[in-house]
Amino acid sequence: MKNKIYIIWIWWIWISWIARYYLQQWWEVYGSDKTWSKLIEDLKKEWANIIIWEDSKKISDLFENSNWEKLLVYTEAVHQTQTEIQKAKELWIQMLTYPEALASIANQKKLITIAWTHWKSTTSSLTSIILKNSEFWVNSLVWTILKEFDNKNTHFSNSEYFVIEACEYKRSFLRYKPTVAVIINIDLDHLDYYKDLDDYISAYEEHINNILPWWYAIINAEDENCKKLIWLRKDINYIKVYEKIFTFNNTAHLLPEIKLQVPWKHILFDAKLAYIVWHMIGIKDEKIIESLENYIWVWRRMELVWKTESNNLVISDYWHHPTEIKPTIKAIKEKYKDKKLLTVFQPHQYSRTIELLEWFKNCFQDTDKLIIPNIYESRDSEEDKKRINTEKLVEAINHQDKQNWKWLENTLKLINKYDQENPDSSIILLQWAGDVDNLRYEMKIKSI
Repeated sequence: MKNKIYIIWIWWIWISWIARYYLQQWWEVYGSDKTWSKLIEDLKKEWANIIIWEDSKKISDLFENSNWEKLLVYTEAVHQTQTEIQKAKELWIQMLTYPEALASIANQKKLITIAWTHWKSTTSSLTSIILKNSEFWVNSLVWTILKEFDNKNTHFSNSEYFVIEACEYKRSFLRYKPTVAVIINIDLDHLDYYKDLDDYISAYEEHINNILPWWYAIINAEDENCKKLIWLRKDINYIKVYEKIFTFNNTAHLLPEIKLQVPWKHILFDAKLAYIVWHMIGIKDEKIIESLENYIWVWRRMELVWKTESNNLVISDYWHHPTEIKPTIKAIKEKYKDKKLLTVFQPHQYSRTIELLEWFKNCFQDTDKLIIPNIYESRDSEEDKKRINTEKLVEAINHQDKQNWKWLENTLKLINKYDQENPDSSIILLQWAGDVDNLRYEMKIKSI
């Protein structure tokens, strides 16, 4: 027999890291989730035992008469009324939220946190890849999948360093004690928890207060909200980042030229941030730049998935905030000037859709055709679902060719129909933070 851990909503990319960590520690790993995904299939192949939906009896069967160490981990998006959580409480099973579980592991290392509103995954990926390719090696958790990590979202070694993507939802990142904290943009989000922008910024101020003395805060000096974090403390080192330079101890340092294979402008800025982290730690510049210039691919971040049967290119993109959507669509149109763009956008949460409705109205203007299949439900109240729906969202968006296709199965039919009628002419963009990406596995495909 072995120690046992049960993970609720195990397929979420960040919480799946906990599963992989405990599998490596030779624990028996169990879990549940609401829907099937490719990630669940991958975890099953790695010997995780997973069910779809929830089963309180499974909690009883696993833990009730076990004398081995036992643990239940869940994301804070799961309600306390969930049946597996209720059963674990009855049995007095130790329960940790995802950030509590991660903190118990990561805080034992020299921790680098990547924490801001937009584009965290790209920067945490680049930062992790540099260290993996260095003599220091790396422990890493990113919210995406990397080919450099054997197509996983994790990497483990005996390194003294740990890189994580740190989420600000419900102030989760305040569990962490970083040696280096990177904060590059602050744009109001998660209004189902935060009261307003001041409340949102206050969480980042608290995050700064968690940095270990005499270590680094790397701050975007050109972001108005980030500037408010500078000089909050006298006992840490502030590195202020601009487009072409960064400053440390009142001395300006020129950022190197980096020739990325990925053409997006904001990713180049992310690469410069990753460079600064390891330049300050002491990795040689040529080694850093070599890793960055070899970077070509990351799952769900402007990912080139494959070509359809009719020779149209499918791109998957997880960025789902209006601030992220607009430049992403614009970048695709600039790169593929001779192609039409069909965007399939799945909003994440009814509450967030309400909060950001004014910003959604004008962020799809660069796409030729827009489809909204549904709003992905997560942490939503019945009141939220009464206030907004797909029909109201589609009506509010300013676009001449927009459609509500009422759930994924109808959307798949429309994509296949569009593909057949518009051969070798288009980009099909899946933009989302829910389950619409699963359509990639059901399309009629040709190759990458």
